[in-house]
Amino acid sequence: MKKYIAEVLGTFVLVLLGTMTAVLTSGNVIATALAFGLAVVAMAYAVGGISGGHFNPAVSLAQAIRKKISWIDFVFYLLSQLAGALIASLLLFVILGDNAKASGMGANGIGALFAPNDLGWLIALIVEIVLTFIFVFSIIGITKDEDKAPFAGLLIGLVLVGIVIAGFNVTGTSVNPARSLAPAIFVGGDALKHVWIFLVGPLLGGALAGLAGNFLLSEQE
Repeated sequence: MKKYIAEVLGTFVLVLLGTMTAVLTSGNVIATALAFGLAVVAMAYAVGGISGGHFNPAVSLAQAIRKKISWIDFVFYLLSQLAGALIASLLLFVILGDNAKASGMGANGIGALFAPNDLGWLIALIVEIVLTFIFVFSIIGITKDEDKAPFAGLLIGLVLVGIVIAGFNVTGTSVNPARSLAPAIFVGGDALKHVWIFLVGPLLGGALAGLAGNFLLSEQE
C-alpha cells in the first residue's frame, strides 16, 4: 500500500508544481520546465525508494513491459497516479477560483503554430510519442546502472527539463497521461477534446521505450 500512496504523493507534487508554475508565469517555458524537473528530483529522492518513483503511467507501462513490476501493480500505479493528478488539479482549481478555466490550468494542447494545420493533431501526436520515448528510455537506462543510483533522480529531472523545453511550443509537453487528463477534466472544451493525443502519445512512447529497453539493455542487467 505504501508504494501506491507514494505514487499518489509524487504525482500530486509533480502536477501541482508544474501546472501552477505554467499558469502563474503565463506559460514561461524555462520556469515551467524547471518546475516539472525539480518536482521529479524532489519526489524521486523523497519517495522514489518506496515505489520506484514513476509518477507517470507511461513509465509504469514501460516497467510492466520490462517485467520490473507486475501488471496488477501497473493498474494500481495507474489509479494512484490519476488520483494524485486529480487532487493536484482540484487544488489548483480552488486556488485560481473564477480564473481557473480561463487560465487553462496548464492543460496541454496543440501549439498555435500547428493548430491551423489540418494535420496539427498528427504533429502533436508524433511529438508526444517521440519525446515520451526519449524520456522513458532515458529513465530505463539511468536506473539500470547501480553506479548512477545516487544521481538518478537528478539526471531524470534534468532530462525532463530538456524534454519540456523541446516540446513546450508544440503541445505544452505532456509525456505523462495523468498530468494531461486531470487539468483537461477541469478546463473542458478544447482541452478535453484534444486530450486523447496526450493519452495515446505518451502511452505509445512509453510502450516503445519498454520494448527498446528489453531489446537493447536486457543483457546488461
